[in-house]
This record gives sequence, C-alpha cells and structure tokens, in this order.
Amino acid sequence: MIPRIALSERALTPTLSRRRERERGVTDGAQAGDAAQAEPMSPPLALRERAGVRGVSRAALVLLALAPAAMAQPDAAALYAEHCAACHGEGRLGGTGPALIPEALARLRGDSLATVIAEGRAATQMRGFSNALDADAITALAAWIGTPLATVPDWTAADIAASLTLNPDYSPAAAPVFAADPLNLFLVVETGDHHVSVLDGDSFDTLDRFATPFAVHGGPKFSPDGRFVFIMSRDGWVQKYDIWALQEVGRVRAAVNSRNIALSRDGKWLAVANYLPRTLTILNAEDLTVAKILDVRGKDGTPSRVSAVYQAPPRDSFILALKDAAEIWEVATDPGAPPVYEGFVHSRERGMVEALPSSQGLFARRRIETTEPLDDFFFDPDYRHLIGAARDGEHGVVVNLTVGREIATLPLPGLPHLGSGISWMRQGRRVMATPHLKEPKLTVIALDDWSVVGEIAMEGPGFFLRGHENAPYVWADVFFGPNRDAMHVIDRETLKIVRTLRPVPGATVAHVEFDRYGRYALVSVWEDDGAVIVYDAQTLEEVRRLPMRKPSGKYNVFNKITFSDGTSH
Repeated sequence: MIPRIALSERALTPTLSRRRERERGVTDGAQAGDAAQAEPMSPPLALRERAGVRGVSRAALVLLALAPAAMAQPDAAALYAEHCAACHGEGRLGGTGPALIPEALARLRGDSLATVIAEGRAATQMRGFSNALDADAITALAAWIGTPLATVPDWTAADIAASLTLNPDYSPAAAPVFAADPLNLFLVVETGDHHVSVLDGDSFDTLDRFATPFAVHGGPKFSPDGRFVFIMSRDGWVQKYDIWALQEVGRVRAAVNSRNIALSRDGKWLAVANYLPRTLTILNAEDLTVAKILDVRGKDGTPSRVSAVYQAPPRDSFILALKDAAEIWEVATDPGAPPVYEGFVHSRERGMVEALPSSQGLFARRRIETTEPLDDFFFDPDYRHLIGAARDGEHGVVVNLTVGREIATLPLPGLPHLGSGISWMRQGRRVMATPHLKEPKLTVIALDDWSVVGEIAMEGPGFFLRGHENAPYVWADVFFGPNRDAMHVIDRETLKIVRTLRPVPGATVAHVEFDRYGRYALVSVWEDDGAVIVYDAQTLEEVRRLPMRKPSGKYNVFNKITFSDGTSH
C-alpha cells in the first residue's frame, strides 16, 4: 500500500509552482506570455530539472501526480476554524452558538446537519453557508463536526469553584451612588463589543458601561429588590453586578455551554440551564458558590439538555423545559416544599400517606410527563398554566402545572415563539399574543378557554413582542426577512396596526422595552453601528437617539422585578 502523504505545491520550488500553473492554463497577462516562450517540458522532466531530483521512483511520481486531487479534498478542520470557531468556540465547546459535538447535537446527524450548515436555522443567529461553501465542503464539515472529541469535559462542582473570580476592588454601597431612580434604570446589552450600558430611565444618560462575558444570552435577572443583576453567557459564565455601587461583584463558570438563568423568588438561588453537561446548576446568589447540581435525565434514564429554566414566583419553584425528554421539571425553592412521590403510592390519605418520597424540601424535583418534548414556555399570570411549543412547530400544548397534565392543544402553525409572548386585559378578558418565527403574523389567544381570538398580519416573521399596563399599544418587530427594519405598533383593543415605524431603513430594528411608567418605549437598531431609539409611547414620536454597539435586549429593573404584563417572563 502506498502511504498517504500531504503535498502542497507551495512546498515545491517557486519556479516549479509557476510552471505547474502555466501547464494548467491558470496564468494570465505577463505570466501567459512567459509560458508561451518557455520550452515545452513534461511534468516529470520539469520536476527533475527544476527541483534537481534524479532517479525519481514511479511510486513517488504517482504520488506527485495525485497531489492536486489530494489538495482538492476539503480540510474540514480549517473550514471550521475559518467559518465556525468565532461563534462555536475553537474547541467546538460553544460560544455565541451551541457546542458542536455529538453530545450536543444528538438530534442532528448526516444530511440534517449538512442542511443546517447550508441553510441556517430559523430564529437563531445561525446563517446559511451555501453561498460560501460548496457541497463537498459542507459534507466534509458536517462529518467532522459529528466526530466525537477525544475527551468531552465534564464540569463538576470543583471546576465551578475553581473558576470563581471575585472583583478585588468591589466595595458595597449603603445606598445608590447616583441620583437616578434605581428602579427605573435600563440595562442594555451591547453584543457588538460585549458590554452592558446602565441607563437612567428618566434622563437616558449612561451611568455606567461595563464589560460582560463573551456572548451574553437569555436576559439578565434582577434580585427582588433590584439592587443586583446576574448576567449569563452561552459558554456558561455567570456575572454578578451591583447596580447601586455600579461595580462587578464577581463571576463564575457554571457550565461549558448554557442556555439561560433564573432567580428564585426570595433571591437566594440562581439556576443555570445547561446544554453541556446535561445538568441544572444551582448557585448561591450571595457568593456564587455551588448549592446543587442536578443531573438531568428523563424517567427512562435518557440524558437531556435543559432548553430553559424559568422562575415561577407564586409556586416558589423553578420550571425546566427539557430538550430531549418528554417531561417538564419543577424544582422547589422552598425549604418547606412537600415530598414528591414518583413511585407506587398505597395511600394518599392526609396524615397516613404510605409511600416513599423521591425528594422533598429545598430543590425537590417533580416530573410532569408530556406527550412530546416542549420548548419555549409562556406562563399565565398566576403560573398555574403554561403553553409550550411542540417540536413540529405547528401547535402549542397547554399544561396545567397544578394537576400535572396536558389540558389543551392550540393550532399555532409557523413555529410560535411563545417565550416572547405577553398578556393584557382586552374587552374584559385576559389574552396573550405570540409572534411566529416562520409566518408573518401574531396569534392572539384568550386565556380563559384557550381559544384563538385573532390573528394580526405582519410584514414578516417577528421575534420580540412588548407592551405595558399604562401604554395603549403593543409593539412587534419584524425580525426576519426583507422588512426587518419595520416595527409594528398595534392597538391593544382593536388588534389593528396603527403605525409601522422604520427609524433606519434597511437596518434590523428589534426588541422594545418600556420605562417603569409606560411613558417611553426604547427600540434597538440591531447593528454594530446601531442605536437605542427612545419613543414617546403615546405620540409615537422620537425623543432621543443613543448610539450603541449592536444593542440587543433592554431590561427595565421595575418591569422585570414586578413581572409586568407587557414583559415576557
């Protein structure tokens, strides 16, 4: 067998390299003229004369003849470094995008993975590469990504503890170090250079601008009093920032690849939803130490990624969406939580229960089995029900969390983005609305009987939806497609679009947040040389424009800690 060797023509002499180019007809201009004057030579003879090689064996010549074909084979590792590493990490363990290893891509194999590379994925920052890579390169890249790493790192309590970094210059403040209303502040995530700006919600002046971990994701979470904020990145880092002192407290890496965070009602526990490893990490919010790591597996033992974790304040619990198991988990944040029985129960008579609990008290885990895995939850105001998006992207499922079962199915074609859903009172009924990621519409649902009461046609599929109790309009962006520069302003009662704003034609205009009183609506121009635009929420006139580096989410302290109707939870 002839051994495989990698030869590059650049490794040959420059003269020989140019001769090869002339023989292939790829030269032009003066090079073409030189080629015309050159003495014709066969490749073997040229090799001998130019490289000074004598007595070249037949096998060596065969290898050299095959070198161009070998060169034509796509170098998947190089392609990954050029096109993928910036988002998915040099080691394929995640960054802006998820980890690209078999353990994180259990449902994407072969052609499916190649299709994602070629066409991208809806509702994500994953664009398609069919214009940049040919079919062979995409196939090679998909195969390489599907190859297991030599070692896939776990992330233990010891690893988390070792990563903890506290700010040595941090000094707590007894009161805010600024004169602005501390509950009417905005935190603006600027993804262009990985910073957060702290804005005064009355003057819109910047009080501070601080660096964050790379690729912040999932939305910051505020302590119940609004003093502290926690920020998470896709590579598992959690940052704690003291808003009163305008200083970072510290940061810790809770996992290798994470999705979002949630804070318990009492502010003591911070839950981190992870893709890698397949765990839920619970941190002590006071000092960022590990309180508990829950291994996430379905009832049948199948490991599962955690799509998201949500705070459910009235229930004193965290709610988990599982990516790979047909279950919803509820994890208690109350030390006095009742026991959970998952096995056979002989009697449930009060005071005479005959069964062994699987868990009880703080961090007790309860499973709610569903027909299929559900994602992207919307909760009604009392957190008795949730609506989850089904895997087919064509319907939603209503789950009663109290009784622990599905109670309704909703027709929601076009991949509803329920996590951005908001609710409000309309004509004496509470309704919710959700955008769709693959259809240009909003769907409006009555929460008393789960009926669809209206659809609102838009200029393209949207991603974010916002409102406020004191504002007359719902604001919906058109995040995808050629009309991504549009922002629809919709009357809450008539469900009619009253105006479509285009503050920067051709730019992506997205994500709205209101000040605590509902007087102003802040809109992002989602570009590297972007801005936050302040609108009067009544007149819809522009008030101020603040230049920023690709501002994405904006989060008002008061609206978030009070769970405003117009804010997704």
